[in-house]
Amino acid sequence: MEANKAEGRGKGDHGMQIPGGPLDRQDSLHNMESLLPKAVKRRVYALKKLQVQCANIEAKFYEEVHELERKYAGLYQPLFDKRRDVVTATVEPTDEDCEWHNDREEEEELAEELKKKAAVEEKKEDAAPEEDPKGIPEFWLTIFKSVDMLSDMLQEHDEPILKHLQDIQVKFSEPGQPMSFTLEFHFEPNGFFNNAVLSKVYKMKSEPDDDEPFSFEGPEIIDCEGCQIDWHKGKDVTVKTIKKKQKHKGRGTVRTVTKQVPNDSFFNFFNPIKVSPDGDPDEDAEFTLATDFEIGHFFRERIVPRAVLYFTGEALEDDESVRVKHTHTFRHTANACYNMSESIESVISSLIKSFPFPQLCMWCVFAIGSCNRMCNTVVLLSVQFEEEELEEGDEEVRRGLDMNIFIC
Repeated sequence: MEANKAEGRGKGDHGMQIPGGPLDRQDSLHNMESLLPKAVKRRVYALKKLQVQCANIEAKFYEEVHELERKYAGLYQPLFDKRRDVVTATVEPTDEDCEWHNDREEEEELAEELKKKAAVEEKKEDAAPEEDPKGIPEFWLTIFKSVDMLSDMLQEHDEPILKHLQDIQVKFSEPGQPMSFTLEFHFEPNGFFNNAVLSKVYKMKSEPDDDEPFSFEGPEIIDCEGCQIDWHKGKDVTVKTIKKKQKHKGRGTVRTVTKQVPNDSFFNFFNPIKVSPDGDPDEDAEFTLATDFEIGHFFRERIVPRAVLYFTGEALEDDESVRVKHTHTFRHTANACYNMSESIESVISSLIKSFPFPQLCMWCVFAIGSCNRMCNTVVLLSVQFEEEELEEGDEEVRRGLDMNIFIC
C-alpha cells in the first residue's frame, strides 16, 4: 500500500503561498524563455510537448497502480475479516494461531508471577473470579485515543459510541469507474444510531491539468462525500442544545429560547464541508479540506492495514523513529539550500518534501522577508515543532524545536 503514496495528496497540499515566491519565479522563467533565440525557443517548445506526453504516461502508470492496489486489497480482506472476528469474539483463535515469541512478554509474565506469589497471603478466599473479557474490548477506540491525529478529533461524548465500532474497511473503486476509495466504519447495533455502516468516499484525480500539465505529480484527492447518520432521538452528538434568554423590546418580558448549535465530535467526519465547483475555497475551508484528505489517507495507508500495531503502540514507536530520521533530513535539506543560495520558496518546498508522513506535518513554517541574491538580503526561517508530540529525552528531535536558519 506504500507504493501509491502520491495518492494521499489533497488539493491543499499544493496551495501553500509564499510572499515573493511562485509568481515572481514564474515571471522570471517567462522572461528567461523570452530571451532565448527563436530557433532555441522552438526546440524548447518541442521538449515541453514531450514533457506533457510523459505526464500522460505517468497518469496511466498511477491508474495501473490503483488497479494493482484494488487487486491486492481483495487478498488482504480475508485476513482483515479474521482480525474483525477475533476482535468481536465471533471466533476464538486456536493455540496455534496464538503462538508468538515475545521476549518482553516473557519478562512481564515472570514479573507478574512474582507479584502473584507475594500477594498470595493477602488474597481473600471468597474473592470473585475475574471476568474473562470477550474478544479484544475497545480495540478501535484504543487506537483512536493513541494516535494524535485521531485523538484530536475525539471528544468524550464520542467514546461510548466508538466502543461499538467493530471494523474499518477500505474499498477501492471498480475498473472503469472514476478513481476513488471508500472508508467503511462497521458498528454493532447500538443505542445511538440505526446505521450499521458509516461511509465516506474520497474522490481522486489522476491526470495532468490542461492549464498546468507540468504540475502533475500523481493522483490527488479532489473531493470527499460523507453519509447521513440516522441518529436516535436525543443522541446526536454533533449538535448541542443551548438556552438563551430573550427580552421583549415592547413589553419587557423575558423568555427562554432553546436552539441547537453545532458541537465538536468525531462524527462530523461524515459531514465534510462542500465547496462550490465554481469558486475557490477560502483559506479556512482549504485548510479544513486538506486536513480531511490527510486523515482519510492516513486511515487508508496506516490505520487499517496496521491496526494491531497501533493498538499495541508499536506503530507509534515506528512513527517516532521516522520523526527523528526526518529531523535529520530537515537539517541536511536546510543546509543544502543554504549552501546553494536557493530562494526561500525552494527552501520551504524542499522542507515540505522532507516530511511525507501525515503525522510529521504538525509543524509551522514562518518565512520572513525574501531572498535576493543581488541585494544579499538576510532571511530568517524559523521552524517550530509541536512539543507535545515529543517524548522527554528525545534530544535529537528536541534540538529542532526552535531552529533559526539565516540564509543569505
